[in-house]
Amino acid sequence: MSGSTTRAGELHRRPWWARLAHAAWAYVRRAPGTYVWLAILLVTTQVIRHVDPLTADRILERRSTNLHHLQTSPVRVLITSALWIAGGGWPSYFLLYNVFHVPAERWLGTLRWISVAAAAHVGATYLSEGVLGWAIHRGLAPPRAVYTLDYGVSYALAGVVAVLTYLVVRPWRYLYAAGVLGFYALGVVQSRDYTSVGHFSAVLIGLACYPITRGRPGSFDPVATGRLLLRRLPWRRPG
Repeated sequence: MSGSTTRAGELHRRPWWARLAHAAWAYVRRAPGTYVWLAILLVTTQVIRHVDPLTADRILERRSTNLHHLQTSPVRVLITSALWIAGGGWPSYFLLYNVFHVPAERWLGTLRWISVAAAAHVGATYLSEGVLGWAIHRGLAPPRAVYTLDYGVSYALAGVVAVLTYLVVRPWRYLYAAGVLGFYALGVVQSRDYTSVGHFSAVLIGLACYPITRGRPGSFDPVATGRLLLRRLPWRRPG
């Protein structure tokens, strides 16, 4: 009997909760970067939840990638701003990270995945803040806007959502790309603020990361996946 067969037999004899824990750990360790990031976000979210509003504002202001901080301490705020959640709760980001970051990290590998996320985060931050700086210079925004709060993980997420275009097989790839571009373009049209510009910029940066995906061919077929899931559902024949 082979070693793998023996291990499978031992696992099968374990209690259900032990098998569940083993399966969960096997799932997590295939995308370690995503889950380390989620763990940090969980801690920082709890910090903000358990301090008074004034202290929370001070904490977030020091980590904001606003125009003032990008001029005085850009590296510090570009790193720390991606460790806090802006809008929405941690559970919603847990879901989004599993839907988008986990498959991206497994597909590209941790180094390539974090490179895409970092490029989107940094590039979209500078582009969006550049738009805000232009608005201040033209008198379309008050000078105080150089201290506007700008933090969170949504730019990195948008970039990863976009790069997953190349994981989807043709012709569904083009439909996915059109959906992503349309969704974020609609945000620009509706909001017309620097944040929506940042999200759309992050999507374009993610799409521009195509060279990183070379050697990692697209393999996700939504139609085939849907058919497989349907076959696995416990359908009962009538009568």
